[in-house]
Amino acid sequence: MNNLIVGIKKFFTNKNTVTVVGVIAAIIVLYVGYNMRINQAITPVTVPYALEEINPRTQITEDMVGTMEIPQSMVSDSIITNSANVIDMYSNADSVIPEGSLFYTRSVVSRDQLPDSIILDYPKGYVLYNLDVDMASTYSNSIYPGNYIDIYLKVQNSEENVEGQVSDDRIMVGKLLQNVKVLAVFDSEGNNVFANAEEKTSPSQIIFAVPEEYHILLRKASFLRAYESEIIPVPTAESLEDEPGDVELSSEDLRNFINNVTAMTEEDLSYTQQ
Repeated sequence: MNNLIVGIKKFFTNKNTVTVVGVIAAIIVLYVGYNMRINQAITPVTVPYALEEINPRTQITEDMVGTMEIPQSMVSDSIITNSANVIDMYSNADSVIPEGSLFYTRSVVSRDQLPDSIILDYPKGYVLYNLDVDMASTYSNSIYPGNYIDIYLKVQNSEENVEGQVSDDRIMVGKLLQNVKVLAVFDSEGNNVFANAEEKTSPSQIIFAVPEEYHILLRKASFLRAYESEIIPVPTAESLEDEPGDVELSSEDLRNFINNVTAMTEEDLSYTQQ
């Protein structure tokens, strides 16, 4: 027994033996590691892909997404590997996702990450309207997205006598619409005024949506340059209500005035007859 132990000690203390054992061990490690890397690289990974072309700002629904297997070696940090991270998300504002393409983190964003996400939230059948404003008309930038406003109209109601001279020059002001929800406030560069609290920017436009009938009225009112028309936003406390009211016409007189001094279309007539 002692001779066996002595023999083993001599075997492992022999320099040549140690070198051979070390080389064999290194080869085994390299072989195992190489095989592990090869297996890892060729092991298929299931990833989502686009079943159809997806345009910018489009919500990605389940029927737009398929799955395929690709080698692990093709997967990078920029590729989305889980369908749950794609479905119900949106294609980015500057991204078209081609049919058959994988989904990349840069091209898939949440709704809140879209540059114009705020103006996506308005009722079907409504039309967007952009109203020019400034610091004064927004009450020192106190009109925020989500606030409700009433829309007032001011016109210089001039009347001429039979000789063509101005005989009556009246200012008419009244509430045209009420319960209008503000969707966004932009500066002159088209940036969200409230996106960065540290940057003080001046409002240039507020965006809201109204039914088509009222949209046409506002457009007409904005073109009444001969009457020096002015559309005035006035904040209300409607957003504090549990169930804010719908957009409503506040003045038939103002609507009639706008329609009387502008050309009527068949669509206008259908609205007034309702």
